[in-house]
Amino acid sequence: MPTGTPLDVAVLVGLQAAGKSTFCRRWLAGPYELVGKDLFPRSARRRQERQMRLVEEALAAGRSVAVDNTNPSPQEWVPLVAAGHAYGATVTAYWFPPDLAGSLARNALREGRERVPDIGIRATAKRLRRPSRADGFDAVLEVRFDGRGGFRVRPVPEPPRRAETAPERSP
Repeated sequence: MPTGTPLDVAVLVGLQAAGKSTFCRRWLAGPYELVGKDLFPRSARRRQERQMRLVEEALAAGRSVAVDNTNPSPQEWVPLVAAGHAYGATVTAYWFPPDLAGSLARNALREGRERVPDIGIRATAKRLRRPSRADGFDAVLEVRFDGRGGFRVRPVPEPPRRAETAPERSP
């Protein structure tokens, strides 16, 4: 186990070519073990099972994990949240708000395996949902380009909860 460093599972959520991998390398590499389906060989089978095994192995060894995928919906992030909490880790969502035109433009500059078919980005955009603490995340942070080649990270404010009112009683 590590020396008092709290365990965390960082779940990156956003479109392809949104800057997730660059952010992951610049901000999270080092203290976090990087896991992502794009790191597997193209021929790899059972990618989801393999990813979850790597996440759980890292957590069991006392290492924080950054999951660098699109993770567009609860279908993808619920197992990651559950695994993190099962190992006593916090789970942090890093939300990359969608910029479809920007993602398509950055993707067009990619070559080879790095380039995603535009239809794939558009399909992800249709499924993409902003994570919230109601999804089980301990924190949700918004990540945007800062205009200087870096990133700006800030907490995502949670929408105010509607006050519960007691039912009215008739006299």
